[in-house]
Amino acid sequence: MMFPQSRHSGSSHLPQQLKFTTSDSCDRIKDEFQLLQAQYHSLKLECDKLASEKSEMQRHYVMYYEMSYGLNIEMHKQHQQQVLGAIERAKQVTAPELNSIIRQLQAHQLSQLQALALPLTPLPVGLQPPSLPAVSAGTGLLSLSALGSQAHLSKEDKNGHDGDTHQEDDGEKSD
Repeated sequence: MMFPQSRHSGSSHLPQQLKFTTSDSCDRIKDEFQLLQAQYHSLKLECDKLASEKSEMQRHYVMYYEMSYGLNIEMHKQHQQQVLGAIERAKQVTAPELNSIIRQLQAHQLSQLQALALPLTPLPVGLQPPSLPAVSAGTGLLSLSALGSQAHLSKEDKNGHDGDTHQEDDGEKSD
């Protein structure tokens, strides 16, 4: 036998204790099973809730993604329209308008440089404020660019004029 001798000595007492132990064990197993079932049920509810939240979050993500994609496309279209408008406007800019813009920029730059060049403390008597070579150099560069654009425009006018001259020459030949 596998049981030790000490257990056999109280064998008359053993069947009642075994019944009690078996019944008690069954009740304990039943209680633990009910507890596990309750935990399982609460975990299942929590899992279902999390799955529902996950589905909702995925739906929101898709919705935001579609909105973002749509806004991105719309902004790209608007940017293209603005660029096309700016290009069309740039094509329509005349030489006098360009010269006016350049003069305004020169005046603005000059006023900024003069504001920066003002001494913060008064100069001692007899000292002159330093000259501003950057202003004259910047103005010179802007003037050169304006002259270059005028020269370019005058070449176009001349070429356009030469074309008219050739047409007149052709007209004279046909007479």
